Amino acid sequence: MTQNSTLKLLFLSTPVGVLGSGIGGGVELTLYNLAREMMRCGHQVRVVAPKGSQMEGIPIVEIPGNLQQAAQIQSRDTPVEMPEASVLAGMWDYARRVQGDWDLIVNFAFDWLPFYLTPFFQCKIAHFISMGSMTTALDRAMEKIALEFPATIGVYTHSQAETFPFTSTCRILGSGIDLSLYKFCAKPENALAWLGRIAPEKALEDAVEAAQMTGIPLKIFGKIQDEKYWKDICKNHPNAPIEYGGFLSTRELQSEVRQCRAVLMTPRWVEAFGNVAIEALACGVPVISYRRGGPAEIVRDAQTGFLVEPDSVAGLVDAIARIDEIDRSACRQQAEREYSLTALGNRFEAWFQDILKA
Repeated sequence: MTQNSTLKLLFLSTPVGVLGSGIGGGVELTLYNLAREMMRCGHQVRVVAPKGSQMEGIPIVEIPGNLQQAAQIQSRDTPVEMPEASVLAGMWDYARRVQGDWDLIVNFAFDWLPFYLTPFFQCKIAHFISMGSMTTALDRAMEKIALEFPATIGVYTHSQAETFPFTSTCRILGSGIDLSLYKFCAKPENALAWLGRIAPEKALEDAVEAAQMTGIPLKIFGKIQDEKYWKDICKNHPNAPIEYGGFLSTRELQSEVRQCRAVLMTPRWVEAFGNVAIEALACGVPVISYRRGGPAEIVRDAQTGFLVEPDSVAGLVDAIARIDEIDRSACRQQAEREYSLTALGNRFEAWFQDILKA
């Protein structure tokens, strides 16, 4: 750490997709927003990411190689796997070679390798974990580092931390967004929205069924990660009032979402956080979510949305019928209080400083 307390931070991205593709899910947005805020505060930031990655205004070192398989499509007992010419291995080899130039390495990869390598680095490493427990092998690798290097594991929420055997060592950091990009809308159209990666663990089919039962159009936005899953939804619900709007930039997405009466969140798994929820709230859009994982810590039930019984389509329908009870200005106010970039930066900066002082 330099004398004026500015930090030199090397961020290592997720290796499952090119930044800007949407394949990385919410961690892409978190990484981008955090990098921007750290730079605004005067810190030096460089992002190491797969070749082809793009982040406006942020210096990126692009590493060629084959992408890793996403953890959410693996089973609990899936062994550690490394593809030939692994981009993840290339990223961490680069970090090893330049580690002397940086105060802190910040790992955003949800993968075994960075945790295994940690004891061999001279530069301190902060690990930000973007998902809940997925495989036994990765849990054990993370637990070893949590015990050997206390306070270096960060997570989004308490719900996420509770999925791990090292719950008590996790630093709860939440998330944040650039609120200036999200415009408040007081008078929405008669439409609902669903945002996110289109994959089985997100249970989009529940939202589609709820839209069909209520007759209210559902606008769907996000990366189609599982093509067969998406085609099956369309085949099984041919009469549902749905419209797929694609994977949009933040500016394009908020202009669509803010006009909706509510955003539906239907996670079948323990969602680590749910950036979708705070993006909706920033537009003044109430969130109707299953009471599971991160969204249950974000949504204020009956104040900024509704929390319903997990996997209950009937619960979604009942909540949709009550959506006009929510004051949309209260949604925006919650986003401003809790999820600004300044708040995000303050939490992470304090964590980084604590690691460097240890």
